[in-house]
Amino acid sequence: MDNVSGSKKGKAPKIAKTAGRRLYSGIERKQAFWGRLFVIPAIIFFSVFSFYPIINAFYTSLFDKRVLSLAAPRFTGFENYIYLFTSNIAGFWNSLRATLVFTVGTFVPLLIFSLFFAVLITQFVGKKGRGFFQLAYYTPAVLSSVVAAAIWMLIFDPRGLANQWMNALFRSPGVDHKWLADQFMVQASTMLVYFWKYIGYFVILFITGLSSIPPGIYEAATIDGSGKWQSFWKITVPLLRPTIILVSIMAMLQCLKTFSIQYLFTQKGAPQAPINVITLNIYRTGITNQRIGRASAMSLILFAIMLVFTWVQFKFSKTDDVDY
Repeated sequence: MDNVSGSKKGKAPKIAKTAGRRLYSGIERKQAFWGRLFVIPAIIFFSVFSFYPIINAFYTSLFDKRVLSLAAPRFTGFENYIYLFTSNIAGFWNSLRATLVFTVGTFVPLLIFSLFFAVLITQFVGKKGRGFFQLAYYTPAVLSSVVAAAIWMLIFDPRGLANQWMNALFRSPGVDHKWLADQFMVQASTMLVYFWKYIGYFVILFITGLSSIPPGIYEAATIDGSGKWQSFWKITVPLLRPTIILVSIMAMLQCLKTFSIQYLFTQKGAPQAPINVITLNIYRTGITNQRIGRASAMSLILFAIMLVFTWVQFKFSKTDDVDY
């Protein structure tokens, strides 16, 4: 009898464990099913509006295709890519240079000053005034690039506010600084407009990241004798690193994709060469010159540059998860 009862007691836990595993596996199947179901719309969206255009652009870049021509596209293989890298007629190398200058000249100030203004707002402005400053900084980001460029073209006019401010600063009345005529000044003008338009957006992101850091950490550091400068470098920057990575990637991609401001400035009569970024060159090659195959090749090169830069930032910024 004891053996029988012992065997029954031994089988009972095994049966319970087996039933629990089956129940748990059933729940996992349901979760996996609903997870796939909710992911399908996003996959369809990205497939139609992201993956397919990339694949189609690569396919188009292998042909000599004209937009309005009735002739069938001629397969050329990688001739469009070879032409871009070996010929200077299309100004592709100048576009790479203009894009690099604009990206570096805009990305670095955006990252530094957006963090600086976010720290100022969170540290020295009360909760009531903080909302006002956030709204004031974010307002230019709401404007379209066309409206922003139109506003600044009036400011950069020879009789506009930009010349008045510069002449008041340097005490040089009546001098035209040629914001949209000089090669160096037109580069600085596009950087200034982009900085003004997007800094508020990144300030909001940094404020959100700073608000997630517990105040108790700063209180403990103050008790230990840490100053504000030491707390910033030893506490704020390490704990804010995920937000810094996010802002740096978004700002870099935004700078590489710039188009509207450069296009409108050249339409106003500004010199094209200093601000002929890749996107503007793609537009002129594909729409104005109707060489859609060559423009597609330039688009793929720009996509590869953005992909490499993003990977490099993730690679060199890879850290452990932040734990407070």
